[in-house]
Formats: sequence, structure tokens, C-alpha cells
Amino acid sequence: MLHISYHVYIPRCSDGSYYVGHTDDLETRVRRHNDGCGPAYARARRPVMLAYSERHATEASAVAREGQLKHWSRTKKKALVSGRKALLRQLSQSRD
Repeated sequence: MLHISYHVYIPRCSDGSYYVGHTDDLETRVRRHNDGCGPAYARARRPVMLAYSERHATEASAVAREGQLKHWSRTKKKALVSGRKALLRQLSQSRD
């Protein structure tokens, strides 16, 4: 039986901004962003480079996490992407 995993991913756009999405095929999804397929936000800020991803067992879990990350500030996303866990905790406590 084939097990499909889902990913929440954050590509860094050419202007330094971050996009948040989810997919079941990470490599293809990033390539499609760079080919100009997909949401206008990322399409207008090509090329994009994958900065962060995390695996989820279900699509529902990935969608929920995507929604959470989309509401985070740029500073908080940057802390997640760079692996700065202490800063991420601090920002979470300050509600930034």
C-alpha cells in the first residue's frame, strides 16, 4: 500500500518574502511555482527557493498547520525557517 505524505512548505520569494502552502509532492510544487503555475503571489515573486518544509501524515493536519503559519508575522516565519527555536518561543510568548 502506497503511503502519501503531505508537506507544509515555505519558499522564500525573490523579494525576500515568504509564501506558505501545502502539497503532497514537494519537488514538483516548488518547480511549478518557478514555472509560473500557482498563486499570483508567488508567481509575481519568482524565482522561489524552498526555505522550510515539514511532513504531515494527513492532508487535514497539513492544512491546519498551513493556516497557523499563514497568520504568523514575517519575523516569526524567519525564526522558524532559520531554526532559531529560542527566538521562536520568545516571539510566541509576545504574540508577535
